[in-house]
Amino acid sequence: MLMIADQEAWAAFERRDRSWDGRVIGAVKTTGIYCKPSCPAKRPKRENVEFFASASEASAAGYRACLRCKPDEVSRDREAVAKAVKLIEAAEEAPTLDEISAAVGYAPHHFQRLFKRDLGVSPAEYARALRAKRAEKNLKENGRVTDAIYDSGYSAPSSFYADAKERMGMTPSAWRDGGRGETIRWTTFDSPLGPMLIAATSKGVCRLTFNDSEASLRRLFPNATIVEDGGGMRELIEGALVAMQRPSAAPELPIDVAGTAFQEAVWRELRKIPLGETRSYAQIAAAIGHPKAVRAVGTANGDNHVSVLIPCHRVIRSDGTLGGYGGGLPNKKKLLAAEGVIAREAQERLPL
Repeated sequence: MLMIADQEAWAAFERRDRSWDGRVIGAVKTTGIYCKPSCPAKRPKRENVEFFASASEASAAGYRACLRCKPDEVSRDREAVAKAVKLIEAAEEAPTLDEISAAVGYAPHHFQRLFKRDLGVSPAEYARALRAKRAEKNLKENGRVTDAIYDSGYSAPSSFYADAKERMGMTPSAWRDGGRGETIRWTTFDSPLGPMLIAATSKGVCRLTFNDSEASLRRLFPNATIVEDGGGMRELIEGALVAMQRPSAAPELPIDVAGTAFQEAVWRELRKIPLGETRSYAQIAAAIGHPKAVRAVGTANGDNHVSVLIPCHRVIRSDGTLGGYGGGLPNKKKLLAAEGVIAREAQERLPL
C-alpha cells in the first residue's frame, strides 16, 4: 500500500472507524494478530502495525484473526457485496433483493444493510442507476426510444418514464437529443467569491459555477431551450449567497443533477460532510466502498456542477493541504473560513 494509504489506515484505526471495516486490515507484529479498524481492543504502537488490503493477505503473511472483532466475517461481507454487484450488472432484468441475498447466502434485510453500507445505495437503487445509465447511452445511440428502453433492461416504457422523471428530470427524448424539450433558466450574479452563473430546471439548480457563461451552458445542453432569467431566480440566488456567507443559516435549495453511479455516490458523500468539517479524498473513497479510487474521487469532485451546494470545497488532501478547486484556491479558503474550518485571519497562511 502507498504511504498515504498507510497514514489514512492508521488514522481509521485510531478513531475506530467502522466505515473502513473490510477495506483495510491492521496486523500487529508483536502479537501476530490482525484486526479490523473498529476493533475495540487497545491500540498497539504505530511501529508495530502493518496494513493489508484484505484478511486473506494478512493470513497469508502468517497472522491470525482477532477473536474479538472477527475480521474474517467482514471480508466475507465485502466479497458478498462484490458478487452481488456482478449479478446486478450481468442481469438483463434487475434481480430482486430476495434473489440477490439467496445467491450470496445472506438474509435479505441483513444484506440490504451491508450493501448500502458499502456502496451508499441499496441493491435496487444501484440497479436503477445502472439501468438509467444504460438508457442514457442507448437513447443517444438508438433512433427509436422504445428500443432503447427495452435494450436497457426496462420491462416496459412506463417504468422507464417513472424512473427518468424521478431520477434524471428529463424525458427520454431529451437525453437522446441533448436536452431537447427542457427549459433551463440562467443568470449571473455577483458574490463574495466573484461573478457566478446559476441555472435551473423546473426541478432545481443544475449549474452553479464560477466565471461561467451561457456558452458553456449551451455546450452542456445543446438542444435545450436556454432562457436568460428575468428575475424569477431571486430566491435561488439569495439562497446560494447565504450558503457562501452564512452557511449555518443556508436554506436547503433543490438541485437537479445526475451522473454515473460512482459520481452520485461521491456527491452524496460530500453532502454528508458536516458543516465545519473536512474529509480527505481517500476518506471519501473509503466511505463509498472504493478505497483505491482516490484519483477517481478527485475527478468526480471536479465534475460537480453545483459548487457550494454540493460542498466539494470540504475535500482536502490527506496531508492537510487544500488540493485543487475549480473556483480557485482563494475561494476555497473563503468558503472554509465561512464554515469555521479555519480562522479567517489564517486564510493567507493555509498551505496550498
